[in-house]
Amino acid sequence: MANMKKKGSAAPRKLAAETFEKKTGIAHLFAAGQYSAQGFKRLIKEAAFRHEILAFVAGLGIFALVGASLLEFLGFVVLMLLMFCVEALNTAIEELVDRISPEISTVGRNAKDLGSFAVFCLIVANGVFSAYVVLTRLLF
Repeated sequence: MANMKKKGSAAPRKLAAETFEKKTGIAHLFAAGQYSAQGFKRLIKEAAFRHEILAFVAGLGIFALVGASLLEFLGFVVLMLLMFCVEALNTAIEELVDRISPEISTVGRNAKDLGSFAVFCLIVANGVFSAYVVLTRLLF
């Protein structure tokens, strides 16, 4: 009934679920990879994410210079990947808020602020961990 056309009205819009065929098996794996690549292409447009990539590369260099252990490198990489994930989710929240509620609203602002706080928490966690590794390597 939802797809019935009234006389003189425009054609009804199709839902995404009706337009796209759901992939299964190995095709699903390749489609998921393609969606992830598209997400990365979108996220790389964000200045904050580009700064985080630079911090990641700089951090790897600094860890190498101070002689960090493999476990310390692994901890740093995992924390940075987690930060990239939260940055992607924060960007998704911002996109959705802007799409659903383009006017300035308290709820929209709160959603964006909460996403930003999540990113901030991981920046602090990365900073504390990195400072700990570097200081223990240089002082002890």
